[in-house]
Amino acid sequence: MKKSVLLALVMACPRLMRGQDAAVVDALKNELRELRQRTEQLEEKIKKLETAPPPPSAPATNAPPVVTTEAPSSLWSPTKPITVGRAGNSYLNLSFDGLFAAGASTANDAQIPALQPGGHDPIQRGFTVQNIETTFEGAIDPFLRGQANIVFQLDRNSETTLELEEAWLETTSLQGNLTLRAGQLLTDFGRLNSTHPHSWNFADSPLVNARLLGPDGLRNPGARLAWLTPTPFYSELSFSIQNSAGETANSFRDDHGGGAYLGRAHNINGLRGLGDMLFDARYMASFDLTPEQTILAGVSGAFGPNATGRHEDTQIYGVDLYWKWKPSNQSSGFPFVTWQTEAMLRHYHAGAFSEDFDGNGTIDLDVNQNGVIDTVPAELLKDWGFYTQLAYGFHKGWVSALRFDYVDRVHPGRYEAVFGDDPDRTRRWRLSPNLTWYPSEFSKVRLQYNLDERVGFGVDHSVWLQFEFLMGAHGAHNF
Repeated sequence: MKKSVLLALVMACPRLMRGQDAAVVDALKNELRELRQRTEQLEEKIKKLETAPPPPSAPATNAPPVVTTEAPSSLWSPTKPITVGRAGNSYLNLSFDGLFAAGASTANDAQIPALQPGGHDPIQRGFTVQNIETTFEGAIDPFLRGQANIVFQLDRNSETTLELEEAWLETTSLQGNLTLRAGQLLTDFGRLNSTHPHSWNFADSPLVNARLLGPDGLRNPGARLAWLTPTPFYSELSFSIQNSAGETANSFRDDHGGGAYLGRAHNINGLRGLGDMLFDARYMASFDLTPEQTILAGVSGAFGPNATGRHEDTQIYGVDLYWKWKPSNQSSGFPFVTWQTEAMLRHYHAGAFSEDFDGNGTIDLDVNQNGVIDTVPAELLKDWGFYTQLAYGFHKGWVSALRFDYVDRVHPGRYEAVFGDDPDRTRRWRLSPNLTWYPSEFSKVRLQYNLDERVGFGVDHSVWLQFEFLMGAHGAHNF
């Protein structure tokens, strides 16, 4: 009896399991059928919304419009870039920087521009608009990024001047650690020349930069190729080729407004070939001396023709050094100590000329209305200079700094042997202490004193109060 019952149960189990499986399958089929019906209903609703006509506009009324806003996905931050348009990988960030100065000097009004030779220096008693800069930067596509810096200034007569300081595009994906930049470029010479005035630690430019590279620095249209070398430490080698003409190439093919420069007239000829271009090379390397100390050293050279003759040229050589100490227990970047120095040497091959510039019918040593004499022999003029500066961030937002400048010539030229010291070459020095307060990363107030000594002019004292504000996110500066 027991055996027959067990046998009946064993034979019934497969039939029971098949019945359960069939029930599960039927349930799944029903669920699938319901999902299809819901999907079809949603598709019908979407089609109706897409084909529906736009709602009629409301009649105009005198009542103020009702503005509705949505809660932002995240809180806005002052450091967030002002972005204009965004499409895929492309975007444009916009920022605005205003740099102003106020002060006075013991030099008379006519001498202050010579006392302050930099193109963005304070140039008069009272107020100076040093630099109003609008910056556009962003990604062009996955392969290129770009930047443009448009600068406004007011001269001594309160007339507005506009200049294109930089406007370039740069590759982001070249092989072999190469980067190519092309457009209007600040020449990659030394440490300070390739930076903008608002990032300087002082209210004016160093004397050696203004004298040898020019009041507006060294910059022109061209291209720059940089190679991040495969070394165990950071090092970069760059080469540039740029136009060599104009006031932004002061020691090269610049006619200096038709006036005398280094005792000579300068005439710009048309571009004859590759040899009339400005060439620049720079190598820099950085090391961590300790976990708290970093040093960066660089060497630079700029070579190109000048405007004193068809076969005359200029070479400028430079070395620079930057050291920074920041303790491991620093807070928001403070305290810190930095030391920066640059030295430059210029070889200026000045051409000979002999012409009746003063129009008196003879070639003599009389000076015409532009300060040019009739005859000067060819000669090599050598000028040099340096600056060294120390900055101490002693408390959050507070930085004290001290800079010493010195410029001189190796020997006087033939023009100077006749007419005396040339202010574009003679010896001078400057000592500049200052104190800067940064209420935030978007503003600063700086008080600076200058003690100047110039051969032929004596000692002058100047005090400048500089203030800056920034709107939008400005790109990070190089270390």
